Amino acid sequence: MTTNPARIPLRDALRGAADVLAGAGVPDPVVDAELLLAWTIGPEVSRGEVHAGIIRGDALSADEHERFRGLVSRRALREPLQHITGSAPFRHMTLAVGPGVFVPRPETEIVAQFAIDALANAAEPDPIAVDLGTGSGAIALAMATEVPHARVYAVEKSDEAIAWTRRNVEAIAPHVDLRHGDLATAFGDLQGRVAVVASNPPYVPDDAIPRDEEVRLHDPALALYGGADGLDVVRIISRVGLDLARPGGTIVLEHGEWQGAPIREILAADGWLGSATHPDLTGRDRATTAIRP
Repeated sequence: MTTNPARIPLRDALRGAADVLAGAGVPDPVVDAELLLAWTIGPEVSRGEVHAGIIRGDALSADEHERFRGLVSRRALREPLQHITGSAPFRHMTLAVGPGVFVPRPETEIVAQFAIDALANAAEPDPIAVDLGTGSGAIALAMATEVPHARVYAVEKSDEAIAWTRRNVEAIAPHVDLRHGDLATAFGDLQGRVAVVASNPPYVPDDAIPRDEEVRLHDPALALYGGADGLDVVRIISRVGLDLARPGGTIVLEHGEWQGAPIREILAADGWLGSATHPDLTGRDRATTAIRP
């Protein structure tokens, strides 16, 4: 008579994984362990379902446990969770991500909200928005899906990143006009017509190497570093945005906590009006907006 291979209770598997991740210095070891356990059980399984399974006394098969341990080992080496699962949540969407593309962060959701609000309030029946340096497509796709009457354009320079962008655009909003090229020259056909110019540009100063291994080792340098003060690309976007925006158009820029004041100075010097810096949900300055005269 054969016996079933040993099954590992979810509670025990989760506790062991959280201990391993904590020992590796992962910032949220329990959360990451829960997410990896959910992914092991099935790509559509949520953390809530894992919690319910623990209460029921559910268990992993030997094969599932071996697979889970492999995922935990990868995360313990500080491979980003999103690279392991191949996905990242952003607002109401799930974006495909992996090596070569910047992983969207929760704090960018407030930046997208400013762009969405400006786009939704635009007077024209089919306002135009552009996302300069779109990466995974997060901001562009948020605008396209949450303001469906808008016409959304996006550009990405990186050969590696745009493969992910195309995948997300095709899956979520195929009507987005995605271009592969330099944000400074990609939209000559839209000059003076754009209601919202949005961007999460590279804004880390060149010598400010990120502490987190996930960022330092896995996010592409092209999406991180913005020159000596981190604002080289912001300066380009300010000038390009002024050419693209119609009178009354809005620019929305993500930036670091201490960069609001210098960005407002850049925008004002270029001719933008009413620049204002806004905090994210943690209270840190995260976005600056301005209006084209």
